[in-house]
Amino acid sequence: MKQFGILILAISCGLFAAAQQRPAAKSVLPAQTPPPQVATPSNPEFLKAADDVLAQMSQLLDLPIKEPLKKSLRSKQEIRDYLIREEKEDRTDQERYADSKTLQAFGLIPKDFPLDSFMLDVLTDQVAGLYDPKAKEFYIADWIPADEQREVMSHELTHALEDQSFHIDPWIKAARPNDDAELAREAVSEGSALAAMVDYTMRDQNVGVRDLPDVSLIIRSGAVAEMDKDPKLSKAPPYIRDELLFPYLAGTGFSQEFLKAHSGWKDLHLIFQNPPVSTQQIIHPALYLSNVKPEAVTLPDWKNLAPEDWKLLEENVLGEFGFGEVLKQFLGPERADMTSSAWKGDRYALFENAKNKNTSLVFRIVLDNADDAARFFGQYSELLELKHPDRKELYRRPNFFQFQTDAGGVFLHCVTTSCLVVENATRETFENINRAVALPAAPAPTAADSKPPQSITWRRPLGSDFRDCKTECQTSASLVAANFSR
Repeated sequence: MKQFGILILAISCGLFAAAQQRPAAKSVLPAQTPPPQVATPSNPEFLKAADDVLAQMSQLLDLPIKEPLKKSLRSKQEIRDYLIREEKEDRTDQERYADSKTLQAFGLIPKDFPLDSFMLDVLTDQVAGLYDPKAKEFYIADWIPADEQREVMSHELTHALEDQSFHIDPWIKAARPNDDAELAREAVSEGSALAAMVDYTMRDQNVGVRDLPDVSLIIRSGAVAEMDKDPKLSKAPPYIRDELLFPYLAGTGFSQEFLKAHSGWKDLHLIFQNPPVSTQQIIHPALYLSNVKPEAVTLPDWKNLAPEDWKLLEENVLGEFGFGEVLKQFLGPERADMTSSAWKGDRYALFENAKNKNTSLVFRIVLDNADDAARFFGQYSELLELKHPDRKELYRRPNFFQFQTDAGGVFLHCVTTSCLVVENATRETFENINRAVALPAAPAPTAADSKPPQSITWRRPLGSDFRDCKTECQTSASLVAANFSR
């Protein structure tokens, strides 16, 4: 599931300054509002400002200027053309199709949501400036007022300096094909640039990110407010909003904690020598600092295992960030936070039926301990019911859950700390996959289970979250809770 790793500096730019009780630097305008006629500087003035800021950032970051930097003002159409060209060069049509289908399969965007065109429109409006690592050139939007351009420059010229020292684009892409690890590296790039922008903004006060509390909390409220003002982003699926902000907000928090734990910017090279390997390490910087890494989770060889009409579209890692977004979509942010932090590793595979284009999803996840797996089982079984409102023939046991939909069976099986989810498959296919990942056989419905389920009220243990709920059950509450009690 490819993340949207393109710049949205416009949402972040000036928000820290806004928290200091002065007007925010609004780097972009809403999509339907044409930019006002502002006096853009002449090229000599722009070039001098860029050179000045580049020298200041080089000193602040303790990174040398190794080669001259190309700089140019770009129109909105030129920026849009760049984004289109960059996307075509970065991913194939099949990869973009698989990305969209994966987001739909996890329930993160509506079916047939125009993902590519939507993101192109949003990014065209939101980009205030960007650094092109291929052309080694810094662009700034020509509609940005001159008095706001230096903050944009401080962010983007941090990218330029990091690129000259660490070759950022190949460094980020070296994480492929692990999308979660790639997003973690993007968070380092964007978060360090935003942290550098904070230091640049406060340079006259002799205060920097190492002296402040969690700066991402200060930035978040302004960023969300800016999104709410935008006519497109205000209506975007929550996942898209969250994923656009993640590299900036979580990345800034990560960079801040790294800088505090080391000797400031002069130790920045250590991140590029030893990059974070997951979004979990970005969300919880202490795990990165103590070198705690996720568990590598595997899926079987699909040859002779997946049905003949299943075509593999994508196999990848969801990560703690993506896992949390799936939970949040159906269960809300508080319950998502409680469970997603127990993520220890995962892998998913998405298949498409060659005949009817229906998708089937296989998701294997490992949790920290058996109690966390119990919580996951309770919460994810509820999530699956919400995700598939056409469910029928529901069957539940202490660590196994299944029901039928028009597209096929949905199965959830947990053993100790490992859980397997298979959606839109036959029972035979589920059993084959379950066996291939070395889980014991799951219980199967019997004739006695075929009677219509009764709706009962019971208390389901979800860790410390006990609540009344109604569900279709073919067994008693005590049996459901037998293995997964707290």
